[in-house]
Amino acid sequence: MIITISGTPGSGKSTVAKILAEKLKAERLYVGGMRRELARQKGMTLAELNEYAKTHPETDVDVDKEAAVRARLADKKKKVVIVEGRTQYHFLPESIKIYIKVDLEEGARRIWKDLQQAQTQQERNEGKISSFEEMKAGIHEREEGDAQRYKKYYRLDHRLESQYDLVIDTTAITAVQAADRVLAYLEKKLINRSKR
Repeated sequence: MIITISGTPGSGKSTVAKILAEKLKAERLYVGGMRRELARQKGMTLAELNEYAKTHPETDVDVDKEAAVRARLADKKKKVVIVEGRTQYHFLPESIKIYIKVDLEEGARRIWKDLQQAQTQQERNEGKISSFEEMKAGIHEREEGDAQRYKKYYRLDHRLESQYDLVIDTTAITAVQAADRVLAYLEKKLINRSKR
């Protein structure tokens, strides 16, 4: 079983993916982490890599294709695989597709809070952000830029919720509650499969 998780910044995608990976004893592939590592290798912040990606599609396409290949290899080994990446539902159409969203203000608040820790700053590789308002504007700009690149490279809009099997809004709930909703959905789906 392959589960893809897409969604908006600050929605708790990574935390939900980690919880699911632990509860399902699944392998987790984090496309954002792969791109952040690529940015580090190029001596860039994530924002700089996203700007560079406008004229260098391989920084998106190669990473997305590699994640899909890894997911299918793990799936062949009878592992449950959780692939966290905005466009992975497109590369893995056989997956169970989850979309996790949050209100922009709340998502920015969560990320801003996380960035107050030095370790998180290094992991996220966002560059220097000096205020909450700058953080919020940056998230909006990143969302729009990402959406434009995905339309250009893949002819898709990852924000179109009808493409997903399950959509969860985490604005007023915790990541644990969101993960519980995903688990309940998966259990129901597996029960329905076994009845066929």
